[in-house]
Amino acid sequence: MTPRYDVSDLMADPFCERSGHRFSMQKQILGGRFQFESNSEALLRLVEDAYAGLPQHQLPVTAPPFHVELRLVSRYVPIESVEPPPVQMQSGAGVLCGVMDAFNYVMLVPDQQRALIVASEDMLSRAYHLRYELIEFVVFTLATRGLGLMPLHGACVGRDGRGLLLLGSSGSGKSTLALHSLLHDLDFLAEDAVFVHPDSMLATGVANFVHVQTDALRFLDNDEINRWIGQAPVIRRRSGVEKFEADLRDGHGRLAMAPLKLVGAVCVSREPADDSDRLLSAVPVPEAVAWLANDQPYAAGQPGWSAFAQRLAQLGIHRLRRGNHPRASVEALRKLLDGAGTTFPAAEGTYPHGDLATGDVSF
Repeated sequence: MTPRYDVSDLMADPFCERSGHRFSMQKQILGGRFQFESNSEALLRLVEDAYAGLPQHQLPVTAPPFHVELRLVSRYVPIESVEPPPVQMQSGAGVLCGVMDAFNYVMLVPDQQRALIVASEDMLSRAYHLRYELIEFVVFTLATRGLGLMPLHGACVGRDGRGLLLLGSSGSGKSTLALHSLLHDLDFLAEDAVFVHPDSMLATGVANFVHVQTDALRFLDNDEINRWIGQAPVIRRRSGVEKFEADLRDGHGRLAMAPLKLVGAVCVSREPADDSDRLLSAVPVPEAVAWLANDQPYAAGQPGWSAFAQRLAQLGIHRLRRGNHPRASVEALRKLLDGAGTTFPAAEGTYPHGDLATGDVSF
């Protein structure tokens, strides 16, 4: 962190335009260069916690550095609820906004690759919400707009530079499958948000944490791994679901050191397989394109979605039903990665009579 100057006379500087940034740091995230500046060492420590030690991904696209200012403001009120107000989104005049309250909000100007994060002192005790709903929101949005990436809600694992998207609604088991993929020698790219460069189909992400519920531990037969996850902090989602937040940078498993070239996607299902030897079934291209749009409503509204979805569907979309143990699902992923282009039999009763027709796959 680099010391900077500070000017704090509100009478002379009512909009804090000349307020100094005593600290700064640089990070390479999602293939982009980010310059973070702040008047608070505590705020930059949250940035460090989130993005330190990540693989330095490079994408075939260049952009000016992204500038993010983090400003800590004085306010301390007793915490009356478990979580702060949800972020309300708004846009206009080339500015994107996300507002929790008058003391906690973000403002982004994507065309200028700049953003401001304002946080109150009491929010430091709610580090999870501050990190994910303000800091991560800014980083992901700037990278998506500035680098022309397709933002996807999902996980991604791979091997030998080839990657598979793991898609499906919340609760489908994407994080558990990504964790077991990591523990069984596949490269881990991301577990919740994946960003794809559409022209090259290279996927990048932030491999900092994996989030798993307590019931996922029953499939872990390694005492060291159980301790690693069981001793991790517990976070509480807005939905009320509680999960362990295990730091992937602790050395368990292998992180993807470079972006992965996508060779297809997998729709992760909670539904058990009828045949333990047949977990995968191919989804025909037209149905896959329709399902992708339903599964990724935000991405489906982005420029270039139609061509991207068609290209991904042509690579191959498969539905993955659950086996008796996550290891069986990992083995199915490995077969896809090793034999990209292999066609698995289509599932009986799919589109237009099955649940893929509406996107309701009961994930």
